Amino acid sequence: MKRDCGTVLLVFVVATGMYATADSPPPSGASPSGPSANKPREVSPEGAAYLQQLRQGTPFGTINFDLNGLRAGMGSRQEPTNKDIKLIRTKIGEIPSEWVLAPGADPDVRLLYLHGGGWVSGSGGNYLPLAADISVAAKCAVLLPDYRLAPEHPFPSGLEDCLAAHDWLIGNGPSGPGPAKATFIAGDSAGGNLTLATLLALRDRQRPLPAGGIALSAATDFTLASASLKDVHDPIISARTMPEFRDRYLAQTDPRNPWASPVFGDYHGLPPLLIQVGEHEMLRDDSVRVANKARADGIPVTFEVWPGMVHVFQVRGLPESRAAIEQIAEFMRSNLPKP
Repeated sequence: MKRDCGTVLLVFVVATGMYATADSPPPSGASPSGPSANKPREVSPEGAAYLQQLRQGTPFGTINFDLNGLRAGMGSRQEPTNKDIKLIRTKIGEIPSEWVLAPGADPDVRLLYLHGGGWVSGSGGNYLPLAADISVAAKCAVLLPDYRLAPEHPFPSGLEDCLAAHDWLIGNGPSGPGPAKATFIAGDSAGGNLTLATLLALRDRQRPLPAGGIALSAATDFTLASASLKDVHDPIISARTMPEFRDRYLAQTDPRNPWASPVFGDYHGLPPLLIQVGEHEMLRDDSVRVANKARADGIPVTFEVWPGMVHVFQVRGLPESRAAIEQIAEFMRSNLPKP
């Protein structure tokens, strides 16, 4: 189909999710249902203008892979604009971490948020504004751990830190020790990969599971088999970066290992999932495929392809960004344990 920024796509709520019909049709036998089944979702003027602006630039990694530059950008600290947000630094063993707590948020509803950055860069401090927005919308406490990065600490070092962080927040909140009412795990890009891998590893190790998992623009297949890596022009990041990230993160690990490539995982026994991805992402089909795999294994999956949107659009300050964050909050509310 023609991929221009003014395109209007029909979005179907299909059993447990939304599909943009042109890019990721419902699985065979599925039928649309729910209040949005036959309503078009239009790209906002702000979203269309943002995409047009991005297309004037060069996606990261098109010419060379600048690891130092990537680390400088994604390692920078970004303070929330809302000065009423509480930021509380802590350590989980040797893992530097930070709590984000909005006024009126319940400190015992806890979200572990795993930052993006290609497994080789990024920091919790770079994600403080998004964590603050989620804390406001979902009225929860958000924990941002600085898990170890490759290539200095290849797979599974970062994943082990994510597992330790979730184990820890079950019994510890922003004000100190205390049991959680509910936990959730979320992350974007590499953090979306780690979100799914953490769920699989917690289940495999018979550790307590969260009430839900939220994967945003997740990378799920290090065999790089998804069609969108070849046929989608991603204005944020070049598909040429994926072998660079893979080689630094996996080292000698088999790329079909489910804890590295969650598309190959067995999802039986996992909690409900919310998966959000933009139409114009090289990783779009990674999300399509993992949503289909989890659904086939009997897991409730809310799957959303957002028309006109790009990689991790939730951080872009667009009307769609705010709407997607509200979807995250609603997913969390709907999966809280019943009293």
